[in-house]
Amino acid sequence: MKIIDVKAVYPNYQHIPPSWRTHFWQIVVRVESDAGVTGYGYGGGGVAAVDVVNRHLGELLIGREINSVADIADAWGDLYSESLPYGRKGIGVMALSGVDLALWDLLGKAESMPVYQLVGQRNKDKVKAYATGMDSEWYRELGFTAHKFPHRWTGQESDYDRAVTHASRARNLFGPDAMVMIDTYMSWTTDVTIEMGKRLAELNIHWFEDILTPDELDGQAALRGEVGDTLIAGGEHEFTHYGFQEIARSEALDLWQPDITWCGGITAGLRILDVAREAQTPVAPHRGGEVWGLHLIVSSDCIDLAEQNPGNRDAPKDALWVGQTPVVDGYMEPSDEPGFGVQVNEAML
Repeated sequence: MKIIDVKAVYPNYQHIPPSWRTHFWQIVVRVESDAGVTGYGYGGGGVAAVDVVNRHLGELLIGREINSVADIADAWGDLYSESLPYGRKGIGVMALSGVDLALWDLLGKAESMPVYQLVGQRNKDKVKAYATGMDSEWYRELGFTAHKFPHRWTGQESDYDRAVTHASRARNLFGPDAMVMIDTYMSWTTDVTIEMGKRLAELNIHWFEDILTPDELDGQAALRGEVGDTLIAGGEHEFTHYGFQEIARSEALDLWQPDITWCGGITAGLRILDVAREAQTPVAPHRGGEVWGLHLIVSSDCIDLAEQNPGNRDAPKDALWVGQTPVVDGYMEPSDEPGFGVQVNEAML
């Protein structure tokens, strides 16, 4: 089938934080074919990525034949090469991610099979889900058995006490053997991380995530093993297999977390897994509980763990995608519907 139209849209969000995400959150990419099949993808980069798709990547894609996974990989390579002068990382690759996922969705629908079947042999029936956020009590009520909470370092001594309080609450709610993790969002320092490791030692934190900026690979590598059995995790702000090759060379992380809607899509995710396999490093995609990551997880070497972001109880949410996989008793599995098995809420476009 031949691609006849490509269009990116920044949805009409109503309930996202008033920060950089206000204008730079996720985009929707629609790809239409001459076979009457339409694929939808989800990318990052916000309003800037919309222009990358509509003013460059889309026009390069129109007229291409997409009939196999190999065709998608070839398209990815050409689009990546053409965007090199301004791409390679960040918004350029976030835009490419949305296009790539739309092509996987398109091919799955054309072949009447779910994306996970295109990815490879399914090796997980269901995937353990963990909830990220601050409403720990609600997540436990929802049936989650693992939990990650955010903790930004503000420079105050009380930040240590705050971390202990939140971690203790999570441990008490989820039990002594549950996974409890902390996302620092690039706000800790080396000294803070070591001190946190000491103060949280008895609470058995499974990982500290994004402790330093993604450019500080040597600093993260030096912290591995310095915080007991707690893993040093990260990678959501890295892009393509080229970026993860640098993480592998520096041995910076115990656990990799590429975001499939940012790092280059499933095509890039599969290549990142190739690098991880050689480096003998586990991979758990950032926001992997969304369908884009979940279809990859169940048919690949990704570990049996998927992140969900439920938000807070009773907080209003944007319903952009219809048919997202529910969490049942702490587990989830992708739909068997063709493609990713979701439909976009046209009212938000």
